[in-house]
Amino acid sequence: MADISNMKYQHNITSGMVGTIPIIFMEGDLTSEADSDAKAVYNRLKEQQPLAKLIINFEKTSYINSSGIATLIHIIRDINDQGGVIGFVGMSDHLKKVMSIVGISDFVKTFETNTDALANL
Repeated sequence: MADISNMKYQHNITSGMVGTIPIIFMEGDLTSEADSDAKAVYNRLKEQQPLAKLIINFEKTSYINSSGIATLIHIIRDINDQGGVIGFVGMSDHLKKVMSIVGISDFVKTFETNTDALANL
């Protein structure tokens, strides 16, 4: 039997640009361990420019729990408060289902690729 008490969640959160739209790349597991990194990356982007549009790329996201969902809700609420729009890109069928169940899908636009998001945000 595996000892899950020592299980380490792995994540890497980075940012960049797709055309003129800032993007956050979520990689690995989005758990409480990723919360501070995700918020730090988001806050750095926000300091660089007002965020009227944001893309969050989930192509390499393997797992999300309630802490990861809470982090996304924080970012979505902040962008919406500024009158901005968010596009989620590259979600697996499982992530799409989770986002739909918790209601996040009602507040973001979803796209298959970064190019689709750039053209439609």
